[in-house]
Amino acid sequence: MPIAYLRRLSGRTRTRSANQQLGIFLAFVAGAVNAGGFLAVHQYTSHMTGFISSTADNLVLGNALLVLAGLGSLLSFLCGAATTAILINWARHRNMHAEYALSLAIEALLLLIFGLLGANLNAYTSLTLPATVILLCYIMGLQNAIVSKISNAEIRTTHVTGIITDLGIELGKMLYWNRSNDKTAIGHVHANKEKLKIHMAILLMFFIGGIIGALGFKHAGFMTVVPFACALLLTALMPIIDDALFYLRVMRKQLPRE
Repeated sequence: MPIAYLRRLSGRTRTRSANQQLGIFLAFVAGAVNAGGFLAVHQYTSHMTGFISSTADNLVLGNALLVLAGLGSLLSFLCGAATTAILINWARHRNMHAEYALSLAIEALLLLIFGLLGANLNAYTSLTLPATVILLCYIMGLQNAIVSKISNAEIRTTHVTGIITDLGIELGKMLYWNRSNDKTAIGHVHANKEKLKIHMAILLMFFIGGIIGALGFKHAGFMTVVPFACALLLTALMPIIDDALFYLRVMRKQLPRE
């Protein structure tokens, strides 16, 4: 990828097209990790609605350990989103280029840790399985908050319920019969075609990512996460390098001259 494109994709200065492209890419990653994670731990770790429902069920049934596991997963997702918010605001107050790239880089490193945990998943199941679920929930919370912050909550990448709802709304608008063809008339209903396209693209990429993630985990195991982690790290790299070079220049100016 060209350096300028990478800088634009995850840099501090945002454009609508960059937000959409980053959202589509992260939806692909989320689909792969979510589907692959299901094969690994038998849970969809971005599905907080399901976690809340299962926690309520287990509470009624008296399954204390499963209730604690569900609460731990919810708290992990919440902490992931909070981490992104802290990193973005911390970098923003310091006028850093890596305002959004820091969370992407952390996600990449955590995916590599997930791969290492997975390699020993069968050895210490009582420890590694809950740790893997919590780690994946944290990653999904971290990622979902990145695009939510970038797009002012217009784009989500780790779950598709809201996306399908928005698609249905726009399709309903598209199919609505207006009495007048005058689009400027009061009460005229028309679909937002740009919104329709971006939600369809995110939904499609989440699905394609899910297929690739499931196939990868089925045939290659936990090594499947390595290309995704590398792609995330590459996406985040340029803003981080820009900040590093800036601070190096500042330090050189502050060094005493002989």
